Amino acid sequence: MNLHPQRYARVLTIAGSDSGGGAGIQSDLKTFAALGCYGMSAITALTAQNTVGVQGIHAVPASFLKAQIQSVMDDIGADALKIGMLHEPGIVEVVAWAIDHYNIRQVVLDPVMVATSGDRLIAQETVQVLVRELFPRVSVVTPNLDEAQLLLGQPIANAQALDAAAQGLLAMGAKAVLLKGGHLVGDEVVDVLVQAQGPSRRLASARIPSRNVHGTGCTLSSAIAAHLALGHGLEDAVVLARTFILSAIEQGAQVQTGQGHGPLNHGFAPQPLRRLAAADQA
Repeated sequence: MNLHPQRYARVLTIAGSDSGGGAGIQSDLKTFAALGCYGMSAITALTAQNTVGVQGIHAVPASFLKAQIQSVMDDIGADALKIGMLHEPGIVEVVAWAIDHYNIRQVVLDPVMVATSGDRLIAQETVQVLVRELFPRVSVVTPNLDEAQLLLGQPIANAQALDAAAQGLLAMGAKAVLLKGGHLVGDEVVDVLVQAQGPSRRLASARIPSRNVHGTGCTLSSAIAAHLALGHGLEDAVVLARTFILSAIEQGAQVQTGQGHGPLNHGFAPQPLRRLAAADQA
């Protein structure tokens, strides 16, 4: 007799902890829950962080990150993986090992390098390792404008330059890139999705005035991972995730949390945990 006919859609986040709750592991888990997925975490670093900035970073040893991943994957498994803050080369190498060892096929990489407050969150020597080890292994890379400029080593001046920049990131070995243009000036926000084997797409929406944009990148990449875990293709997952984050920004725009950049409203319309057939166990 099968005692486990169903399971939850499972998403693992490998990222840093935000003590203020607006970004990192905390926003990832809130997003997974809001979209009806069972969230798990492996923490790469602890941060002393709030709405005005990052006051300190305490790194987790690579060996303990590996132990966290093994503990989760050997027991529960995951349908999708979201990768966030990776602060040093040894951490990147552990994540690359995990993707290969557990054959994780749906992987979203948010190359966290600069916080909303402007604080630098990754050492320069880690960037090359991240590109070499993870770009070819993941389903999609989701840099914002600052991160794309750092990766490419050149400025991105306007929305017209987004397509060429995204193609440049694709040429660095990624299978797909969602380049987020939210940091560009203007009343419209334009994002560009390009794929090595698939169509490109420009996604535009009216800018929502709000100071509460801390954790937008974490939330978007987590929402993409959640929708991949629920069985959507990449393009649909990006569109659905973008719809979610626009509503989360709008629903949190009038709320004050802290003295700086507050969080989104992740829980504006929570979904029940989605149950999938146990036969689909990955």
